[in-house]
Amino acid sequence: MNPFRHLLKAAGAHPPVGTWVVSSNALAAEALGHAGFDWAVLDLEHTTTDLGDLVHLLQAVGNTRMVSVVRVPWNEPVMVKRVLDAGATTVMFPFVQDADEARRAVAATRYPPEGVRGVMGLSRATRYGTAPQALRHANQTLGVIVQLETREALDALEPIAQVPGVDAIFLGPADLSASMGHLGDPAHPEVMACLARAVDRCKALGRPVGTMGATPDLVAQYRAMGFDFVGVGSDLGLMMRGAQAALSALRTQDTTIVHSVTAGTLTR
Repeated sequence: MNPFRHLLKAAGAHPPVGTWVVSSNALAAEALGHAGFDWAVLDLEHTTTDLGDLVHLLQAVGNTRMVSVVRVPWNEPVMVKRVLDAGATTVMFPFVQDADEARRAVAATRYPPEGVRGVMGLSRATRYGTAPQALRHANQTLGVIVQLETREALDALEPIAQVPGVDAIFLGPADLSASMGHLGDPAHPEVMACLARAVDRCKALGRPVGTMGATPDLVAQYRAMGFDFVGVGSDLGLMMRGAQAALSALRTQDTTIVHSVTAGTLTR
């Protein structure tokens, strides 16, 4: 079974918690896996991560129990093919607007006759040719998550969600809030109400739905809405918040607190 589908099936009433890897750093990705996250998006859309970096990220995450999801930069079959050959098992497609785009996304992950994926027998996905059975089972074991990030996409939620091969829906609060006139405010009441309605619609279809938020408090609200999987922050976001919290504990707005072994704590 696809690792992400298995994760969702095994989760039961406890939505798996994930995060984003945006630093392109394999050590950071591996550390997040050992920290206990259930899944992580290795992001190629809004980062400097290239295919070489992606291989290292997949190798690092493979040393942990964390399930990897690769977000491609766009719904484009050549990039999808290369990401799959690099060893991705679940692909997230950004900015899917309608059922036709969802069908194209699924087709890019499938070998003919079900899709348009090109065949490469010596890829990392086939363990460099030592696992030829991987080709035969790939169409059944690859996962597809489509992102709905605008009002227009949500209007087409049902047709998109019912496309064969779409395993889960992911709602993007940041872009959705922008499309609703609330740029930078994903927690706006109108946006939250729209997300809640979309969750109910996915539940009615029996389709898993996920989202992510910057803070645990916001993600707790998403869990209360009934999301099936949730993400919080990112490697850089978590590092920055930790760094800022440490600095705020040692500094005030008007003074700098300095500590030394000989003089103790001094305020300047």
